[in-house]
Amino acid sequence: MKKLLLALLALLVLLALVLLFNTYTLKSKQVTAEPAILVSVPDSAYAHLAGAIRFPTISYSEDAVPDSTAFYGFHRYLEQTFPRVHSNLTKTLINGYSLLYTWQGSDPAKKPVILLSHQDVVPVDQPTLGKWEAGPFEGAVTETEVIGRGTLDDKSSLVAVLESVERLLSEGFQPSRTYYLAFGHDEEVGGGNGAAKIAEYLKGQGVQALMTLDEGGYIAEGLVPGVDQPVAFINLAEKGFASFRLIVETHGGHSSNPPRENTIGMLAQAIVDLENNQLPYKLVNPIDYQLEYLGPELPFAQRLAFANPWLFKKPILEGMNAHTTTAPTIIGGGVKNNVIPTVAEATVNFRILPGESIESVQEHIRQTVHDSIRIERVGFLTNPSPVSSVESEGFRVLEHTIRSLFPTTVVVPGLVGGGTDARYFYELSDDVYRFYPVRLSPDSFERFHGIDEKISRENYAEIIGFTYQLIRNLD
Repeated sequence: MKKLLLALLALLVLLALVLLFNTYTLKSKQVTAEPAILVSVPDSAYAHLAGAIRFPTISYSEDAVPDSTAFYGFHRYLEQTFPRVHSNLTKTLINGYSLLYTWQGSDPAKKPVILLSHQDVVPVDQPTLGKWEAGPFEGAVTETEVIGRGTLDDKSSLVAVLESVERLLSEGFQPSRTYYLAFGHDEEVGGGNGAAKIAEYLKGQGVQALMTLDEGGYIAEGLVPGVDQPVAFINLAEKGFASFRLIVETHGGHSSNPPRENTIGMLAQAIVDLENNQLPYKLVNPIDYQLEYLGPELPFAQRLAFANPWLFKKPILEGMNAHTTTAPTIIGGGVKNNVIPTVAEATVNFRILPGESIESVQEHIRQTVHDSIRIERVGFLTNPSPVSSVESEGFRVLEHTIRSLFPTTVVVPGLVGGGTDARYFYELSDDVYRFYPVRLSPDSFERFHGIDEKISRENYAEIIGFTYQLIRNLD
């Protein structure tokens, strides 16, 4: 017995030594912050963003025809607001509404860079209008903020890119590499008619870019437990997107004599089964990068866990939502309170983790719900994107630019749960990244696609400074 206890003690000591060794050898991966050119932003820049907000370039659905008055009015506004851009860059209208600007570089040996943003915004729920500080399409500017739909998603980055290029042109800057400014018109409904067509056009032109940069990364403030500094997430990939309709068909009947298997009850059981049998949490790329970059910046106890994921994987991955998520989003069935319906259906949305696919998720549903339930794919679907490199020239320039402009910020590669237009540009880019320095806190996070969307003047100035500096650094 004594020998057994000694052996157990030795194993515990060995385990402790391994945990501590891994923890203390987990070194910071943050690059040295170097001085950057600080750009002064005139008041006119905020007025320019506000003017862009006044065009209700709304995407309602994949099948809806874009509002030509809003989109073409927005295009004319950009021409008037950024005259140097429109005099010096070549503008191409793609598929009627999407914009592509080509800023020709002087050195054809250098690979080009693609800067993405999107013109469209999501609708506003009419009952919420009274909760907005100013009208969502009023384009109000206060002493501290610009208010309106699109200030966070995504006209702030679109107008900031044009603002930066306009400024660089006024300074006589001539890029050595070519830049493509690509602004799709339907990102909020999948981007199939906008960014996808821009990518198709560029591929036809033989473009192979050093990198593509889009929205989808941000500066998190107070959103990462244990980290006091802001965290800049450069997202290397995005989850896939798929919705499936579950359909139950029965003979129905009178509610006074319900069958053993009720139509709505069967559907409800299927939803419960899916929620209780979620796909597993997995440590996949780029989640492992996130552990490597974020771990060294955490307090000791959390750093120990991040340094030893083989032992603490479950709570870490749950905290990072590192699995394919399951979310019932639409349900319908029934016509009268004393009639058991013959048909009931629900739509369940999945955000698919890298390493899984639309097909594997569909098979998971088939294995989980009752055989009598019909499963149909619904609307826009896309598999998870590939994962970009953290060793590339593009990533190196990105992290140096961020650390130079925001020296207290911790730069972390990551995975975005939502979808972006960036998914269409992997074939024509060495790497695809998602980051603009939009600052998000617990309060502002709720404003994305929500009530009272707004951006601080200070943060908008930072986005302009970032795009200005990034172009210079990439060049």
